[in-house]
Amino acid sequence: MAMSNEEVEEFARKCRVEIVKMVHRAQAGHPGGSLSEIDLISALYATRMRVKPNEPKWGDRDRFILSKGHASPGMYAVLAEMGFISHKDLESYRVLGGVCQGHVDMKWCPGVDFSAGSLGMGLSFGMGCAVAAKLENSDRRIFVMLGDGEIQEGSVWEAAMAARHHELGNLKVILDRNRIQNDDFCEVQMRMFDIPAKWKSFGWSVKEIDGHNMSEISEGLDFLEQTNDGPAILIAHTIKGAGISYMEDNPSFHGAAPNDEQFRQAMVELGEVEA
Repeated sequence: MAMSNEEVEEFARKCRVEIVKMVHRAQAGHPGGSLSEIDLISALYATRMRVKPNEPKWGDRDRFILSKGHASPGMYAVLAEMGFISHKDLESYRVLGGVCQGHVDMKWCPGVDFSAGSLGMGLSFGMGCAVAAKLENSDRRIFVMLGDGEIQEGSVWEAAMAARHHELGNLKVILDRNRIQNDDFCEVQMRMFDIPAKWKSFGWSVKEIDGHNMSEISEGLDFLEQTNDGPAILIAHTIKGAGISYMEDNPSFHGAAPNDEQFRQAMVELGEVEA
């Protein structure tokens, strides 16, 4: 049975709790981008992805490529909620030899289809997956999540041009537009001007949404699923650190763990413990 928007919101809340727990336990990681992406990934997996958690290598499964692979806690939390891995596995986050490595890695973690590292590579990889699906006459869709700081990479635009050339209607991109990258706000580091116009100029179908409004997310995923005459991108306007007051819109929490006091505050704000 398909989840309601309210049920997906609760799914995402549970994932937020696990994200903060992982990063606090490891005292390392990337909470900000994991929290900005989580409503989107939760809705995608809970309502759209054609996958089999008990058969993670099923050939005709949809693929999800987390190009901004440092935001792995969000991916791991969703995989645990879906049943690909156990919640106990989440305790291995950033532990040498653990299931949940610092960047998503398909060697270590069931349900991961792309080993991330250097930014700017996921769209090219996803394009290759989309071409392979066409050659195999498979109905699988390829979903790629990019970060907005990441699209400063020229390799992203080479892949965008090639995807339109090959008319890859099975390639669906979600842009986590949280406006912050590693060192500061994106506009301070490298202005990108009119991002929707850029993608349109490359021949892509484009839709913008509020990436934390579940109704708009659902409409946006409808748009991706229904656009089959070429590649499509959903530009989701999000808040870095969404759901945790002191992390929201705060560049300091791109790659920093909360201390014990901050962790407790986060658990209070997420409804896990009483104030």
